[in-house]
Amino acid sequence: MERTVVELIAAKRDGNVLAEAEIARLLGDFVAGGVADYQMAAFLMAVFFRGLDDAETVALTEAMLHSGSVLDLSAVPGLKVDKHSTGGVGDKVSICLAPMVAACGVPVPMVSGRGLGHTGGTLDKLEAIPGFRTDIPVGDFARIVGEVGACMIGQTKEIAPADKRIYALRDVTATVESIPLIVASILSKKLAEGIDGLVLDVKVGKGAFMKSEESARALADKLVRVGTRAGKKVVAVLTRMDAPLGRAVGNANETREALDVLHGRGPEDLVECTLVLGAEMLVLGGKAASVEDGTAKLRAAIADGSAVRVMEKMVAAQGGDAGVVADPAKLAVASEILEVKASRSGFVTGIDALAIGLTGVAMGAGRTRADQAVDPGVGVEIDRKPGEAVKSGDVVARLFVRDRASGEKLSERVAGAFEYGDAPPPSLPLVVGRITA
Repeated sequence: MERTVVELIAAKRDGNVLAEAEIARLLGDFVAGGVADYQMAAFLMAVFFRGLDDAETVALTEAMLHSGSVLDLSAVPGLKVDKHSTGGVGDKVSICLAPMVAACGVPVPMVSGRGLGHTGGTLDKLEAIPGFRTDIPVGDFARIVGEVGACMIGQTKEIAPADKRIYALRDVTATVESIPLIVASILSKKLAEGIDGLVLDVKVGKGAFMKSEESARALADKLVRVGTRAGKKVVAVLTRMDAPLGRAVGNANETREALDVLHGRGPEDLVECTLVLGAEMLVLGGKAASVEDGTAKLRAAIADGSAVRVMEKMVAAQGGDAGVVADPAKLAVASEILEVKASRSGFVTGIDALAIGLTGVAMGAGRTRADQAVDPGVGVEIDRKPGEAVKSGDVVARLFVRDRASGEKLSERVAGAFEYGDAPPPSLPLVVGRITA
């Protein structure tokens, strides 16, 4: 005899393991309207406290995945590989990564998200490009991946609709920070893309959702195990997120910086992060024998201009002004500029990424609710990174704002995010760890 919804909630509340069929039925009834929101919220809270084992997490992921359409990219030759980041301040890697990897022969179908909280969203940054559409129909998405090699869109109503409804409940019931629920949410959307492999960038540090290496490793390990059990090639890389990645925070200015990477420029840490993740994607996609080989191929794609050409084709295919790829300065930023100056001489020993990210939200570059619009032109430019020498009065950051009066308080907040010392801080590697099946 089947257990009722109430019995399933009670079983999980008491720490018992649910069968795959029970989880599938619970999700199916929820999507169909047979399980009320308050019952699903109770189940999510039970999961938050009791957790899910790997088999249960796979079952939840599969149920969320099959609540909508799974894209068929079988007509696109080769192994399809995507990348997902758990989110960080200044993380614009996807924008330069996708065309670089595609230029090396690995198709990249990418369903990205919008910024929420202190972290920015890839879709918001791409939409700073005039005309760029992220609401591409599923059929056109598959076609563009086949013709161009890469396409970057947002979650459509066909892709894992159960995830959208469940995330909305998690957001208002304090159940977001649950590793199995995070895993099921990420993987249900990514597996719906029709990919063969996935590289995960799990951020760790002040500006990440996972503040400690222990929690980041636990999330990465669960993502790899569950993704592998779902039949995909999965690698996770843990990268440091204490200071903002790169020097730009905002939408138009982050897109500018990502495009600079395609032209062989860009900040060292952003370039390194992009190459590390891209090389892993090329290995999974069968186009590189090793990470070192993949890195060399990516550098060649920058040097010969093929990465830029893929980006131009993708932007044009998605309705955007491809001219910004050749001239990133065409992306407009706010004209009012406020300078933040060093309070003392010495070295920058740290920059609080969370404080910078929250400043971006307060400026209008991010959102605190999913229905809020963002201003593509506002943002922060970091002039001095940790380890760099400064003299008192040197400019360490610039704010691009619409209104100087409101920007003054924000500049004080940015000034407070900088830490100084008499000696440079120890140099820490960007990559904290790597986890495979």
